[in-house]
Amino acid sequence: MTSISYVQQQHTTRLCVRCGLLLMQYGAESAVVVDLSKRLGLALGMNSVECSLNFNALTLTTICSERCITTTRDTINQSIHVNVLVQIQQIVNKTESAATNDELIDHTTLAFDELDKTVYPTWMVGLFVGASCAAFAYLNGGSWAITAVTFIAGMVAMFTRIYLAKHHFNPFITVIVTAFIASLIGATTYYFDVGSNADIAVASSVLLLVPSFPLINSLSDILKGYVNIGVGRAVFTYMLTLSACVGIVMALVLLRIQHWGF
Repeated sequence: MTSISYVQQQHTTRLCVRCGLLLMQYGAESAVVVDLSKRLGLALGMNSVECSLNFNALTLTTICSERCITTTRDTINQSIHVNVLVQIQQIVNKTESAATNDELIDHTTLAFDELDKTVYPTWMVGLFVGASCAAFAYLNGGSWAITAVTFIAGMVAMFTRIYLAKHHFNPFITVIVTAFIASLIGATTYYFDVGSNADIAVASSVLLLVPSFPLINSLSDILKGYVNIGVGRAVFTYMLTLSACVGIVMALVLLRIQHWGF
């Protein structure tokens, strides 16, 4: 194998960090982040790659010919995007299968630059989230009227959440406001006597705020030995759940509803 210069090692280190950051930002579990970052570095000619994760930072070291380069980067929370995770895994697989040459780093960099981060249109996301909340209400015994109110509440709440996220509001404030609006619309079934079991509309309209994916990742991280980041993700998940509860309670207190759920 040809010798790797310091500049090439720098580029490889940046690629590995970039790979790890994207995986963390778009919802990959810690074991996948470490594994793919190491595999990418080894495929690009490094002798060893060491990776350490925190809840909001990544530290990575590449070792080549007894020369070490270490870098630390902050992460930015993004929404879950499984398509990006799959594309990154495909890039690593292609890099591993390619013959080592001086242009491999450039080809890999270009592949990362061309990642498809396209998301579904806002109207489509809101429509299907509202439909899922409505389906949950119907399956739990809600009437057609309750189902219709739940659909509107879930759709409007999702539009609100997307709007606040795009404007970089604090995630906990975003969840509180979203839960408040969803509960406010759902609780109108009490005042207008819409259908039966009005409490189903309130419970189902906040279904979109259940942090199932982060919770599963936190449990997986803890079980696989990444206790620090697993606990951090778990605390973040519980805080999101608490924020949703605060938003629901605020709406019920505002509307003076004291018998919800009983």
